Amino acid sequence: MSEPRPRVAVTGIGVVAPNGSSTETFWKSTREGISVLDRVTREGCEHLPLRVAGQVRDFDPAAAIEERFLVQTDRFTHFAMAAADLALDDARLPRSVTDEVPFSVGVVTAAGSGGGEFGQRELQQLWGKGSRFVGPYQSIAWFYAASTGQISIRRGFKGPCSVVAADEAGGLDALAHAARAVRRGTDVIVAGATEAPIAPYSMVCQLGYEELSTVDDPTCAYRPFTSAACGFVPAEGGAMVVVEAESTARERGAPVRAHLAGHAATFTGASRWEESREGLAQAVRGALAEAGCAPEEIDVVFADALGVPEADRAEALAIADALGAHGTRVPVTAPKTGIGRGYCAAPLMDAAAAVLSMEHGLIPPTPNVFDICHDLDLVTGRARTAEVRTALVLSRGLMGSNSALVLRHGATGASS
Repeated sequence: MSEPRPRVAVTGIGVVAPNGSSTETFWKSTREGISVLDRVTREGCEHLPLRVAGQVRDFDPAAAIEERFLVQTDRFTHFAMAAADLALDDARLPRSVTDEVPFSVGVVTAAGSGGGEFGQRELQQLWGKGSRFVGPYQSIAWFYAASTGQISIRRGFKGPCSVVAADEAGGLDALAHAARAVRRGTDVIVAGATEAPIAPYSMVCQLGYEELSTVDDPTCAYRPFTSAACGFVPAEGGAMVVVEAESTARERGAPVRAHLAGHAATFTGASRWEESREGLAQAVRGALAEAGCAPEEIDVVFADALGVPEADRAEALAIADALGAHGTRVPVTAPKTGIGRGYCAAPLMDAAAAVLSMEHGLIPPTPNVFDICHDLDLVTGRARTAEVRTALVLSRGLMGSNSALVLRHGATGASS
């Protein structure tokens, strides 16, 4: 008879988001349903047809990160390093742990495109002044793996490190990679995703997405599951979490905030939203199976919520397909409609919100959304009080990836 798998716990959460540059402010704004979507104000973006986004406005990288790291990294890595610090502090992991057992801590992140702002600045130097004015960090700062590398270097983590390139759904896949590393024997993994797509070059690249909303009214630009759905608006920021074996966490007295109970992923092709119904439903079934979770045990679904009519319909049907009759009764929420859809970072911020939802017994609302046109119990208007023991987080990518993650409350004794 095989031994039970070690239970994988989330012990720390760090969030840098458009609605708050700390986990506490993020949750306060999320539970209150505050929308911070607004007109894009980033320099050089004023003339572009993408008018609305979720910008992180109260983040000072110089106050959070040493100068020697700032000059060699892009904004998306600034978010990642700051969020990692918050998560490690939350998990009560002292910096001395690196000196004692450096190979016991690893890092895994996901990113959609890397550091466009840094790359654009250096290329402008090349075009305008010549090659002598291009800094040496141009070769690495833009790279989508930069956050993993810089977090591990800065904190001295020498355990298994990796980056997931799996479309927006890669955010959830990064958590699955972290869980597998812990089950293989690594003590701690710092995992997550951050993005910084609000820069001229990055925004021009995004204009190629047919699913992108170009509506200039922040209250109407991102309204999934409604008859007025017109696409999504992007966001910057993200979240990092500390993942470790539950036994390790309890030995050092760290609170277990949640369990990574089950995950599965599928692929159905770029912009094939009707086909994503089957792929997403299959991912949900796989995640439930790995978690040993019955459909009726799901207390809330954090939806992908693309905001494209065909994609929204496919997601609503996928939830019903995978959860059966429970799929039309279970509360569904999409707090990202108040901050924007941050590509790989979006499902990480959803996962952070799901853990906080379980801890506080509150399901946050879906800002700016009222007239639901799908058979979903979408939470709108204000937060809903509920006993939340198990949460399902969904994510799909524009290139066709689908991912589902089951989270259990920290006190829940289900298998992970």
